[in-house]
Amino acid sequence: MALLSVKGLKVRYSAKGPEILKGIDFTVEDDDFLAIIGPSGAGKSTLIRCVNRLVEPTAGSIELLGEDVCNLKPRALRNLRCNVGMIFQEFNLINRMSVMDNVLSGRLGHIGNLRSLFRAFPQHDIKQALYYLERVGLTDHINKRADELSGGQRQRVGIARALMQRPKLLLLDEPTSALDPKISREVMSLIRDIARELKVPALCNIHDVQLAKEFCNRIIGLHDGYKKFDGATQTLRDADLEDIYAMEVL
Repeated sequence: MALLSVKGLKVRYSAKGPEILKGIDFTVEDDDFLAIIGPSGAGKSTLIRCVNRLVEPTAGSIELLGEDVCNLKPRALRNLRCNVGMIFQEFNLINRMSVMDNVLSGRLGHIGNLRSLFRAFPQHDIKQALYYLERVGLTDHINKRADELSGGQRQRVGIARALMQRPKLLLLDEPTSALDPKISREVMSLIRDIARELKVPALCNIHDVQLAKEFCNRIIGLHDGYKKFDGATQTLRDADLEDIYAMEVL
C-alpha cells in the first residue's frame, strides 16, 4: 500500500473562485523522491499544502499513513502532522531564536504542554538535534541567532528542524527558490541523501526542472490545475515539458 494516496483532489479558495486543482490523482511510495513541476499558478504549492491540510480540499480524498486526512478531527490532524516534516520556501525560522532552539522546535508537537512552555527538552532530543546540525554542516553555528545566517544556512536549519520530527514523509515547498544555483544544488543533494539514509519519502514542489531531473526519481507535471505528466524521471521527454509549460520559456 502506498504511503500517500491522493484521488480526485480538487481545490477552490472560495465558492465562486476558480478551481485551482482539477481532479488530481497520484501516490507516493516508500522510496520516492517525487518532484511536482509546472509554471507559476499551476497549483504546485496548493497540492503540497493539501497533503497535511494547510489548504482544505474542496473534493477528493487524501490517505496518508493509512488515515483519511480530509476527515480527521483537530487533535488527530495535529498528531498526523507530527509525522510530516515540512521544509518551506522562506525557511519559517524564528529569527530571534538560536539555531539550536529553532531545530529543537521540531519536537514541540511531541512533548507535553508544560515542557513546551519551558522548552525543557529531553536529553535524547538535544543529542538528536546536535547530530542533525552536524549532518547539515552547522555545528559551528549552534548558538547564533537565525537572522545571522545566510540563506543557504537558514534552509539547512529548516532541514534539521524537519528531521527532528522523525517524519514518515517530507514535504518540500519550493526549498531552493530563495537560493542561488550553487547553493540550490547543495541543498537538494543534502535533502536527497538524508532522505535516502533515513528511508523517508519526499514530495517536492520545485520550479527548477533541471534540479527535479537531477535529484528526483519521479516527476508530476501540472498545468492550470491539471496533471499533465506522472512517471519516472528518465521517461520525461521534451514533448512532455512543452505540454506542461505550454508557451512559457523554461
